[in-house]
Amino acid sequence: MGFGQWYLRRGRITRRTYWLHYFVPILVLSILAFAADLAFGFATVDGSATSTGASGSLQAGWFTLAVFVLTIVPSISSQVTRLHDRGHSAWWLLFGLIPLVGGILLLVQTGFLRGDGGPNRYGPPPAGGNPVPDPNYPPSYA
Repeated sequence: MGFGQWYLRRGRITRRTYWLHYFVPILVLSILAFAADLAFGFATVDGSATSTGASGSLQAGWFTLAVFVLTIVPSISSQVTRLHDRGHSAWWLLFGLIPLVGGILLLVQTGFLRGDGGPNRYGPPPAGGNPVPDPNYPPSYA
C-alpha cells in the first residue's frame, strides 16, 4: 500500500486495517506530538483541585496542530471506508457532532462491528477480511 492509497482510502477496509493502519498510528503520532509540544514549552497542562471539584485545562502547541492537520484526511477517509464496509454512507460521520454519544457510536461502528459479509453498494468485501456468505448474493432471478 502506497502513501497515496493510505492517505486517501477508497472502497472498504477491515477492522484490522482500521486499527493497525489508521487508529493506532494516528493516536501514537498525536501523543508524540503533544509530548514534543510539552518538551519545547509550546503546550501547557494545568490541573487544580478545589473544594468544589477538580478543574483543568489543556493547551496544545504547534506540533500537535501540525499532526492534526496532516492526519485529518486519512482519519476521515478511514472512518468513511469502515462505514462503507458496514453498508453505511459517509453521512454517518455527522453523528460525531453529538457530544460524547456520537463519538462512542462512531467508534463502535468503525472499530468493533463486523462489516458486511458480501458485496454491498460500496464494492466487494475487503481482501483479507472474514467473508460471511450472503444467501441473497448473487441475486436469483428465477
